[in-house]
Amino acid sequence: MNETTPATPATPSTSDWGAPAPARGGKRKTVVAGAAAAVLALGGGAAIWAAGSSADPDVASAAPGGGAGMGGPGGARALHGEYVVSDGNGGYTTQLTQTGTVTELSATSLTAVSADGYSKVYTIDSSLVSGVATGDTVSVVATTSGTTATAQSVRESTGEDQGPPQDGTPPGQ
Repeated sequence: MNETTPATPATPSTSDWGAPAPARGGKRKTVVAGAAAAVLALGGGAAIWAAGSSADPDVASAAPGGGAGMGGPGGARALHGEYVVSDGNGGYTTQLTQTGTVTELSATSLTAVSADGYSKVYTIDSSLVSGVATGDTVSVVATTSGTTATAQSVRESTGEDQGPPQDGTPPGQ
């Protein structure tokens, strides 16, 4: 007689539903996850700062503190910095700002040195520096292209108004 032998049931799984999965990847996975979190946090902070740097006063006023200045602890202002703004045509331009002492001045260039020793040479139009002399403290807003910084505005400064303008436009505009 031909009898059929019943099939042996599959071996039950050793893991229980809902139990945590065994750890895989260890230290490397943790480092990658941490790096991704840091990139996201920095990108989010940059996006918030960029939104506050807008030339649109309605957008700039939405930034914490009502403005787009580069501040520090206790309201301290930046001596120099670089930032990206909209060019108004769907693109972007890199600007820099510096407050420092004029160490050299000619009809085509101005060199400023900040209190921390940072020095920058700016290409200028002589009409931007009317009344400015070597030894004066100035605030400069410039655009950059490669290694060339072209001043968009130069104004005498007391050092109390350091950092980019609060409404996102170059001083004197």
